[in-house]
Amino acid sequence: AMNAVVLSSRITLDGMSRCIRRVRKQWYQRRVQSTRSASPTRPGSPNFSGKWRLKTSENFDPFLQDCNVGILKRTAARVASSEHLIDQEGEHMKVVVKAAGLGSGKHQEYDVGSTFSETEINGETADVDTEWEGDGIRELHRTESFEYLLVRELEDDETMVLNLESPKGTKAKRIYKRVE
Repeated sequence: AMNAVVLSSRITLDGMSRCIRRVRKQWYQRRVQSTRSASPTRPGSPNFSGKWRLKTSENFDPFLQDCNVGILKRTAARVASSEHLIDQEGEHMKVVVKAAGLGSGKHQEYDVGSTFSETEINGETADVDTEWEGDGIRELHRTESFEYLLVRELEDDETMVLNLESPKGTKAKRIYKRVE
């Protein structure tokens, strides 16, 4: 009877080991597939990864004015070259914005669907709520004195568009081209 219990325990343990190996293998396969797609929780979502350089701006100065940005910073922003370096893994975004002549730039790291904090061009701290909006990422920036909306979209594989809307409803567009 004792041998039957030992044998039964061994079969159960062997079965559990096989089950654990099968679950681990399935988890690993899902993990590999998710790192290959742009967004594991939103299959088919665009991948913004790359280096993007500003090509054109539309109505940016009035937008900045509505956001309490002074004339000196608006002038600098108008003539500065701007680059976005983006590393996206699924929902996780790392965005570095470099603008010549406008200080150290911005460093954002967040998961789409979360909130993060950053310092705006006028020096105020903003809470930024993020979410998917269609195939774009919607960012609502809120400071003590104003809020604005930014929607990041891919027009095609080589063109990223930032659509901006000020607290007063002024709309601006920043068009970036992929350089890497």
